[in-house]
Amino acid sequence: MKIFKTILASALMLMLTTLVSMAQEVTLEFQNATKAMEVVQTYTKALQAGDVAKMNAQFAPGAMIYGLGGGLDSLTVAQHKEYYTTSTNTYKHSLSQELYLPVKVSNNWNEGEWVLAWGTNTLTDKASGKKIEVPYHTASQIANGKITFIRYWYDMLSILQAQGFKVTPPAK
Repeated sequence: MKIFKTILASALMLMLTTLVSMAQEVTLEFQNATKAMEVVQTYTKALQAGDVAKMNAQFAPGAMIYGLGGGLDSLTVAQHKEYYTTSTNTYKHSLSQELYLPVKVSNNWNEGEWVLAWGTNTLTDKASGKKIEVPYHTASQIANGKITFIRYWYDMLSILQAQGFKVTPPAK
């Protein structure tokens, strides 16, 4: 019985050691935090100015963009340019209530330096003057002073409803 208890205690210690060693580390203070935040803020200021070329200049070659247009598909930097060229030709983007949080993640699947951003993007239709408020959240991974990955989250249904689309419940 003593051997069984020793083996059980050793197995438990081994499992706990493995769990502790696999724990992610997240810090808000890291060497490139200010620079990472500046890159994302330059990107958002360029959006407000309608400067798609400056937005795209913040991306690293091969960067991937997710969540634009409410889709799950990824966009390349060239496709991002097309998307925002159309958007900025149609709408003026005004960001407010912005909040930026640089974080560094170590020892996890999403390891790297990130900037999390929240705010409200007020889209003003250039033709009609109609406004649509879009609360948003982005997570941007930054490496070597460039965005390598960005994911957008926002409420696509609210945007569609503001444009006059109706949600019809399914037939019972």
